Amino acid sequence: MRKLSAACALLMLLAACSGQRGQQLEDLPTLASFDNIQVQATTDSMTQNAPPPGYREQVSFPEVDANLEMLAGWRYVVTLEFTGVFAGTPRETSASAQAEIWFNQLGSSRRLVVETSGELIGQTEDQDFEAVRMGPDTFVIRDNTCFSGENAAAAADLRAGTLIGGVNSAAPTGRRATINGEEVWEYAFLPDELNLPAVRLADDGQITASGEIWVAPARNAVVRFYVNVDVTNAFIFDRTLPVTGQLLLRYDLYDIGTASNISVPFGC
Repeated sequence: MRKLSAACALLMLLAACSGQRGQQLEDLPTLASFDNIQVQATTDSMTQNAPPPGYREQVSFPEVDANLEMLAGWRYVVTLEFTGVFAGTPRETSASAQAEIWFNQLGSSRRLVVETSGELIGQTEDQDFEAVRMGPDTFVIRDNTCFSGENAAAAADLRAGTLIGGVNSAAPTGRRATINGEEVWEYAFLPDELNLPAVRLADDGQITASGEIWVAPARNAVVRFYVNVDVTNAFIFDRTLPVTGQLLLRYDLYDIGTASNISVPFGC
């Protein structure tokens, strides 16, 4: 697992904004445990529900939003939520970050709305900001003020892949479904195959995980990525004090093929 990327540092840098959107994690189905996972399902199930050619052996999405710039348009929501304690103490701590991102390939534009909270990200009150890229131009609205420049460009280019990572290698389970309007296949992965830029273990740190990843071969894209990560003595969001607790990662891709109407933010 890699050290924290610049994305989480950017969230802390932009934490001076104000306001809150009030969105919460939705109740989620119980995820399959890695202790019980079988990387290959039975022969009959695999034959009946085999993914298309090219996706029948394994897939690799180290960044969960890989390949999306090849699509005309889309929207996704990505969330991180940590609850726990500072390692070796009873002191509780928490942090969350959520980004909703829209993309328009024809207009070379993207828009995102980000919400962060918790002392692990550097503040105790809910914060949010909006960022837009229109070709070479970038804008950020925070605290009812519009600004541009290097930080605006970094904010406008924030991605799920650099925020929550993805999976280095996963194999099909034989399960097929329709999720967010897309035909998808489930793939199984071991904890060692996770790429988690938001987590860095201390020398004696430990990690266990359970999760699922659903891929749409017709789009060459991940449609859903849900992971529960239990950490002991780990650094979250590159903070200096280790923590013990649970980190929830959630990613859902919607509206594939729909080019969002993106414009310069009001006031810029």
